[in-house]
Amino acid sequence: MVAHPCATHRLSKNGVFQQPVKNKRRLTQALFYFLFLLAPTLDIVRFDLYANSLVLLGRHIELGFTGFQYGFTPASEVILNLIFKAFLPLAAAGLGLIYVAWRWGRLYCGWLCPHFSMVEGLNHLMLRATGRSSLWEKQALPAQQPDGTILKPNSWYWIPLALIAAATAFAWAVATITWALPPDVIYYNLLHGQLSRPQFLFIAILSLVLFLDFILARHLFCRFGCSVGLIQGLAWMANNKAMTIGFDRKRARDCQECNNACDNVCPMRLKPRTLKRKMFTCTQCGECIEACIQVETPKGRDSLLKWVDGACALHKTTGRDNGKNCF
Repeated sequence: MVAHPCATHRLSKNGVFQQPVKNKRRLTQALFYFLFLLAPTLDIVRFDLYANSLVLLGRHIELGFTGFQYGFTPASEVILNLIFKAFLPLAAAGLGLIYVAWRWGRLYCGWLCPHFSMVEGLNHLMLRATGRSSLWEKQALPAQQPDGTILKPNSWYWIPLALIAAATAFAWAVATITWALPPDVIYYNLLHGQLSRPQFLFIAILSLVLFLDFILARHLFCRFGCSVGLIQGLAWMANNKAMTIGFDRKRARDCQECNNACDNVCPMRLKPRTLKRKMFTCTQCGECIEACIQVETPKGRDSLLKWVDGACALHKTTGRDNGKNCF
């Protein structure tokens, strides 16, 4: 059984809950976020369409496209280069991702993915602006937060919400094109107003698409449109003993004293106490666990939710308790 990852929660001197899991997750998200934006610029990894080569840790790895174009490199060599220098490393990374998901769920989504970072941040801003985490929710969420504070919607929060969404969409569009074209060329053209027509159209259209995604369809994209998330979800569902959010059903009566805090804080708008098949898009962010801890700790009780795996995870797949004392 997985040790309780939130067992170290405690109150600070000013009465504010310390959240070690959230803090660690925010750190890994931030590091990967900046890696996504800066990896091409720092020549950590990118593909250079001008040179027809991969760039990895500052080294250009030739694939033979240029030589093949001018008749110096046989097609067989280009194919072998693609297999051993591109496809096999990508396949190895993909298999590693699938194994992690099979055992622990969509950890990449909840702990690394830059898009999910935006989902969480913009969900919070939209909650402050409208009382709802997304525009598609029919009813406002309860004003009382898991830590007991009262959140009153303020339409002024639409300003930072729109500005952050627009700025991030533009930054992502520029960063995306640098994964294929030399970053120094793109940034020079951008700063001097010399973008070519294709470059300008790519950045403008992608910025608009990302902005609309951030405002209208953040978690919907994660749930239904992301192939990486879908692959992880399928791998996770294939393992009945994979890590999941466990629920102490013996204490279900305690939930009557709560306003469904665990449901309210879920960035993917899921219900963590339900069966695993209804949690297909769970990102293992642990927000529901920390919300339950915040509600139960002042009452002198342990959380009804925690990460479990192995035999203790079966109650979320079969719907029946296995008789083990997992809580």
